[in-house]
Amino acid sequence: MLYEVNTENERFAERSIDIFRDGSTQNIPDLYADVIEAVPIPTVEKFNSIEYGEEFQACLITKEEFEQIWNGLYKADGGSGNI
Repeated sequence: MLYEVNTENERFAERSIDIFRDGSTQNIPDLYADVIEAVPIPTVEKFNSIEYGEEFQACLITKEEFEQIWNGLYKADGGSGNI
Protein backbone atom coordinates (compact mmCIF):
# COMPACT_ATOMS: atom_id res chain seq x y z
CA MET A 1 0.00 0.00 0.00
CA LEU A 2 1.33 3.42 -0.93
CA TYR A 3 0.09 6.69 0.50
CA GLU A 4 0.57 10.19 -0.83
CA VAL A 5 0.78 12.09 2.46
CA ASN A 6 0.30 15.83 2.76
CA THR A 7 2.85 16.76 5.42
CA GLU A 8 1.54 20.34 5.42
CA ASN A 9 -2.00 19.17 6.33
CA GLU A 10 -1.63 17.16 9.54
CA ARG A 11 -0.28 14.11 7.63
CA PHE A 12 -3.56 13.18 5.97
CA ALA A 13 -3.36 10.94 2.90
CA GLU A 14 -4.35 12.56 -0.36
CA ARG A 15 -4.33 9.37 -2.45
CA SER A 16 -3.52 5.72 -1.95
CA ILE A 17 -2.43 2.81 -4.14
CA ASP A 18 -3.19 -0.75 -3.07
CA ILE A 19 -0.61 -3.24 -4.36
CA PHE A 20 -1.63 -6.89 -4.64
CA ARG A 21 0.50 -10.02 -4.49
CA ASP A 22 0.38 -10.45 -8.29
CA GLY A 23 1.75 -6.90 -8.76
CA SER A 24 -1.55 -5.42 -9.90
CA THR A 25 -2.57 -2.11 -8.36
CA GLN A 26 -5.77 -0.25 -7.48
CA ASN A 27 -5.75 3.53 -7.28
CA ILE A 28 -7.83 5.10 -4.50
CA PRO A 29 -8.27 8.81 -5.25
CA ASP A 30 -10.11 9.59 -1.99
CA LEU A 31 -8.94 7.38 0.86
CA TYR A 32 -11.45 8.92 3.27
CA ALA A 33 -14.57 8.72 1.04
CA ASP A 34 -16.33 6.02 3.09
CA VAL A 35 -14.84 6.53 6.56
CA ILE A 36 -16.49 7.92 9.64
CA GLU A 37 -13.34 9.34 11.21
CA ALA A 38 -10.22 10.31 9.27
CA VAL A 39 -6.90 9.82 11.01
CA PRO A 40 -3.48 11.07 9.93
CA ILE A 41 -0.87 8.71 8.49
CA PRO A 42 1.95 8.08 10.99
CA THR A 43 5.55 8.95 10.17
CA VAL A 44 7.77 6.20 8.74
CA GLU A 45 9.56 5.91 12.08
CA LYS A 46 6.30 5.60 14.02
CA PHE A 47 4.79 3.13 11.54
CA ASN A 48 7.89 0.94 11.78
CA SER A 49 7.73 0.88 15.57
CA ILE A 50 6.54 -2.24 17.34
CA GLU A 51 3.21 -0.49 17.97
CA TYR A 52 2.06 -1.29 14.41
CA GLY A 53 3.42 -4.86 14.32
CA GLU A 54 6.16 -6.49 12.34
CA GLU A 55 4.21 -7.62 9.27
CA PHE A 56 4.42 -4.19 7.59
CA GLN A 57 7.48 -2.08 6.80
CA ALA A 58 7.15 1.57 5.77
CA CYS A 59 9.62 3.39 3.55
CA LEU A 60 9.73 6.67 1.67
CA ILE A 61 9.38 6.94 -2.10
CA THR A 62 9.54 10.06 -4.22
CA LYS A 63 6.51 11.88 -5.55
CA GLU A 64 7.71 10.94 -9.04
CA GLU A 65 7.75 7.22 -8.14
CA PHE A 66 4.23 7.50 -6.70
CA GLU A 67 3.01 9.23 -9.87
CA GLN A 68 4.59 6.57 -12.10
CA ILE A 69 2.82 3.78 -10.22
CA TRP A 70 -0.44 5.79 -10.11
CA ASN A 71 -0.29 6.27 -13.88
CA GLY A 72 0.57 2.62 -14.55
CA LEU A 73 4.04 3.45 -15.88
CA TYR A 74 5.92 1.46 -13.24
CA LYS A 75 4.89 -2.01 -12.13
CA ALA A 76 4.95 -2.68 -8.42
CA ASP A 77 6.26 -6.03 -7.20
CA GLY A 78 3.49 -7.13 -4.86
CA GLY A 79 5.29 -10.22 -3.60
CA SER A 80 8.63 -8.84 -2.47
CA GLY A 81 7.65 -5.53 -0.93
CA ASN A 82 9.70 -3.67 -3.54
CA ILE A 83 8.46 -1.18 -6.06
